[in-house]
Amino acid sequence: MSGSGGTDAATEADGDVQDLTGLYREYGDDRLPPGQRETDRFPVLSKSGTPSWDPETFAFEVWGAVDDPLDLSLSEFRDLPAVTQRQDFHCVTGWSKFDCAFTGVEFAEIVDHAGVCDDVEHVLFHALDGYTTNLSLDECARDGVLFAYGYDGDDLPADHGGPIRVVTPHKYAYKGAKWVSGVEFLTEKELGYWEKRGYSDTADPWNEERYS
Repeated sequence: MSGSGGTDAATEADGDVQDLTGLYREYGDDRLPPGQRETDRFPVLSKSGTPSWDPETFAFEVWGAVDDPLDLSLSEFRDLPAVTQRQDFHCVTGWSKFDCAFTGVEFAEIVDHAGVCDDVEHVLFHALDGYTTNLSLDECARDGVLFAYGYDGDDLPADHGGPIRVVTPHKYAYKGAKWVSGVEFLTEKELGYWEKRGYSDTADPWNEERYS
């Protein structure tokens, strides 16, 4: 399914790809986190299968402790400034895929449009299938946290989270919700779906923070 409006997923932002694959140097000398195996495949995992959605009615919403709540159609979302980034992807089940090229909207762009209140400390991502996951606002502000709608020069496939998913290269991938429909800005922490079920709230791959 091809979205309408905005930056075409097949077009790299401004002809450039931001290379974030060196992020691991903040954590040590090994690009592959401990306990992970590298794969060329991109396995599909979700809590309950791929949800259905209608491109005519899909909405990306932002609410909570913000000055200007957002309610954007898919076309309006894709009209926002976009970047393409090369990132590594680490699944908590033990596999990592290097050099993924994701195109989308940086988290900071959403912050700028919504006008986040000064007392916000946490973020809760909401998905079409009822999934949620949480991060601190500081973690969301890091390079690489992206609302991705493109992958490797094409639209993000539905089974990998299209039309929009979050990617978090410094965290295990369950912190990057698929099928994102909204972002809630919070003044107090609220745990997400897997975090409530024993998965690590911090989810640092290089410290193997898989479970709490």
